[in-house]
Amino acid sequence: MNSVPSIAFHEPRIPQNTGNAIRLSAATGAHLDLVEPLGFQMDEPRLKRAGLDYHDLATVTVHADFDALMAARPDARVFAFTTQATRVYTDVAYQPGDVLLFGPEPTGLEPAVLAHPRITDQVRIPMLPGRRSLNITSSASIAIYEAWRQLGFTAGS
Repeated sequence: MNSVPSIAFHEPRIPQNTGNAIRLSAATGAHLDLVEPLGFQMDEPRLKRAGLDYHDLATVTVHADFDALMAARPDARVFAFTTQATRVYTDVAYQPGDVLLFGPEPTGLEPAVLAHPRITDQVRIPMLPGRRSLNITSSASIAIYEAWRQLGFTAGS
């Protein structure tokens, strides 16, 4: 098991954001799970360019659907990041093996995913009033670094 939670993008649509998430995965050691359908091909030049030379340093798995992701992580707690949540992401005591789940831009996670029985909790990242949302990879960065900080930056420097 990895020493940090994994990051999951549900139906990501923007290749550059996913490329940046690949870099984030490589920098933190977090596994990156992508749930289909993807809004791009994995060999998309913009995905490769955004990920720079980090593709070989990251661990990425593409899942056919949300249930396939859940089957691959049967014991994981799943935290769904949504602007609709009342609980703040820093109020969670993260554990290795957790899944930090983010929805596509610009819609976020759909109600069916948020209501899935495997969702442990819904959490949000605070923002000023009147703002819709953060970029998906910015949100994932904020969350994974908080989780990694709580876990003592295991294996980091």
